[in-house]
Amino acid sequence: MAGPRELPSDEVLVQRLRAGDEETFALVLDSWSGGMLRLAMSFVSTKDSAEEAVQDTWLAVIRGIDNFEGRASLKTWVYRILVNTAKARGTKESRTVPFASLLPEEEGPTVDAERFRAPGEQYAGHWVAGQEPRPWHIPEDHVLRGEVRELIAEAIDELPPRLRTVVTLRDVAGYGSEEVCSLLEISPGNQRVLLHRGRALLRRKLESYLFGAQGVAGGRGRA
Repeated sequence: MAGPRELPSDEVLVQRLRAGDEETFALVLDSWSGGMLRLAMSFVSTKDSAEEAVQDTWLAVIRGIDNFEGRASLKTWVYRILVNTAKARGTKESRTVPFASLLPEEEGPTVDAERFRAPGEQYAGHWVAGQEPRPWHIPEDHVLRGEVRELIAEAIDELPPRLRTVVTLRDVAGYGSEEVCSLLEISPGNQRVLLHRGRALLRRKLESYLFGAQGVAGGRGRA
């Protein structure tokens, strides 16, 4: 099955979009809409509302592409429109919350306390033998089947909204920390905390599957 088509440079994309090139618009739509929908879900109350926010964003892009000045990448510009659109919709739904501090569902340990040595034991607070984090190696056949991608997408969708937002922007959309801080109007420290907690929760959700996959691969290798 053919993979996703590579997008041309921003200069070419903008030129073609301004010319009304429908094929280019469809290409950008297919490439970015999935991540945009996941991000919009962090600000609104339903998937239908998120889909409408994405649609409104693309309409705004079409109408405003002539005003794109290239101060940021085209994708950052589109995502900024999306964030503003989804925030406005979320405010009407009384759904949007500020990113200024951790919410109750984002608090608590990111790693099971039973994986650490208890107070009073030798090396208290250190990892219990066999419970320390292990490097991930995802077998190629699992990646090719799309199992891991689907699992990661599901795990991201299950994150608390603000953690999902930051993880989506950093690890799915590929934005740097400064761009995320600008888009969400949060401090670098707050962005780091949200990203760390989001990644830690993802790791917890994915550990069993990935280590199980490694075990299967290892068994095949020894056959």
